[in-house]
Amino acid sequence: MHYVWAFLVGGAICALVQILMDNTKLMPGRIMVILVCTGVVLGAIGVYEPFAKWAGAGATVPLLGFGNTLFKGMKEAIDSEGFIGLFKGGFTACAVGVSAALLFGYIASLFFKPKMK
Repeated sequence: MHYVWAFLVGGAICALVQILMDNTKLMPGRIMVILVCTGVVLGAIGVYEPFAKWAGAGATVPLLGFGNTLFKGMKEAIDSEGFIGLFKGGFTACAVGVSAALLFGYIASLFFKPKMK
């Protein structure tokens, strides 16, 4: 049943973003920033964590989850290191995910012939 909820919630988030893209003149980059900032705000007010426990990967994989991960990393770093944690926390919390995306993208480019369009 976890897979079904993850699929439904992740699909609903993607459908809402697609509706936003189709019905506004917002560029995709701005929509991505809106999603990350929304994840940060929902994490800050304490709504995102129960939602992520209920929805599983459907809530943690999209950009909303990335924003929440940034918030949690910054909050932990600020609690342990003070003001400097404001600048370090997001980097340490998301370093593995960003590094994996870069590494796997590079490996995929070795197997396939990427071309600029």
